[in-house]
Amino acid sequence: MSFRVNNNISAMNALRNVNSTGSEFSKSINRLSTGLRINNASDDPAGLIVSENFRAQIQSLGQAVSNNQAALNYAKTAEGALDEVNKLLRDARSLAVAAGNTGTLDAAQIQANQAQLSSIVASVSRISSNTQYGTKKLLDGSAGVVGSVSNGANVNSIGLSGQFNSAALTTNSTITISVSTAAAKASTASKAFAFGTTTMSAGSFTINGTTFSTTASDTVNDVVTRINNSSSQTGVRATYTTGGAVTLTQVDFGASKRIDLSDANAVLLAAAGSASATGTDAVASVIMDTNGSDAGGLATVTFTGGRYGNGALTLTDNDGNSITLTEAGNSAAAAFQAGQVNAGAARFQVGANSGQTTALSLGNFAATQLGQGVVSGLTLNNLDLTTASGAADALKVIDQAIGDVSKARGSIGNFMRNVLESNIRSLGVAKENLAATESQIRDVDIADEMTNYTKLQILQQSGLSVLAQANSSPQSVLSLLR
Repeated sequence: MSFRVNNNISAMNALRNVNSTGSEFSKSINRLSTGLRINNASDDPAGLIVSENFRAQIQSLGQAVSNNQAALNYAKTAEGALDEVNKLLRDARSLAVAAGNTGTLDAAQIQANQAQLSSIVASVSRISSNTQYGTKKLLDGSAGVVGSVSNGANVNSIGLSGQFNSAALTTNSTITISVSTAAAKASTASKAFAFGTTTMSAGSFTINGTTFSTTASDTVNDVVTRINNSSSQTGVRATYTTGGAVTLTQVDFGASKRIDLSDANAVLLAAAGSASATGTDAVASVIMDTNGSDAGGLATVTFTGGRYGNGALTLTDNDGNSITLTEAGNSAAAAFQAGQVNAGAARFQVGANSGQTTALSLGNFAATQLGQGVVSGLTLNNLDLTTASGAADALKVIDQAIGDVSKARGSIGNFMRNVLESNIRSLGVAKENLAATESQIRDVDIADEMTNYTKLQILQQSGLSVLAQANSSPQSVLSLLR
């Protein structure tokens, strides 16, 4: 063996091992304190990737369960309202049976029966038009109404509330748009400059609250570049044409997007002062069909821009419908077909992944729609109990109406029990098992980690002890120097 004093290799080796043990000891404490085996990507890169995918699925499954619960409440609201309609129809049938007993009824009793039937009919129509889940009407035929874009060049999106021209949208229809006022961007111009290299006056000017300073050596091109570099703050861009003016233009369309220029030093303006400009909101006529053009449902409504979304190009009406135009659509000179109204089933996202949806069709339960087809020209809305034949016809129509409502309630009940409730249970099982798998990958085994922690604790203590002895070993060389 050899003896050295400049480099204590044994101490260096002991220190390296103590540092390594200390690092692992720190990781073990971190795992025990968090309960996780993977606390950062370096702990297990592959495991982290798999675990994060599972976590995303688990969270989405939780949201899917919430979606199913909301859909269940939606269906319960509709079914509860139809239960009340069934009660009213039972009362109406009793009145029709009573009205058929013409041998014992006088004129006053017959009129009383007719008046009560009219009240029942009005209540049925009221329930149909007023039953809502939040702001969505359920039983007037507008449930599940969606708009689809068929002209992507002119229209970005279509959002429908289910109402148009204060009436329920109950039929498929074409959406036609005619822009009467095109949205415009605010724009204002400076004084004329000979060239882009022309120097400007020293001073300062302010655009929409942002101040720009110039020196006598700044050119027109320099100032235009400076304005454009700050467009994210001002919302304004600048352009220059040789021999002309610097034109300031708003980035966005609409009356709410202004340009306010203050130029006390006449840097841009011909004289010290200020200039301002305001954009224009779009206005368009929109044509849809609420209940079939033959039934007089074809209507034209004025949509205006600037209320929300991307300002002037998002057009809205008083019923909450919205249509977002592209710039090409905004400048279209002639009327164009924008999209389609699809009045059908309300759709629900009931799974954690794309395409896992289901639908419920509710229909229109107004008195004018119930009891159709059994007696020519008659519905629940126009029954007559004042004659024996009228009472007989009324029984047929009311029986058909009861069948219509009962069938709809059965369909809703089937949707709740065999689709939503079943799906909630299966989602719960899937979430539980995914959570178990994710836990197996990411959670720490406390018993195993405590064993590792104890081992590292002992190694750290022994390593420090050995390091102390290794640091003292060179002292033995001193005996050779005596």
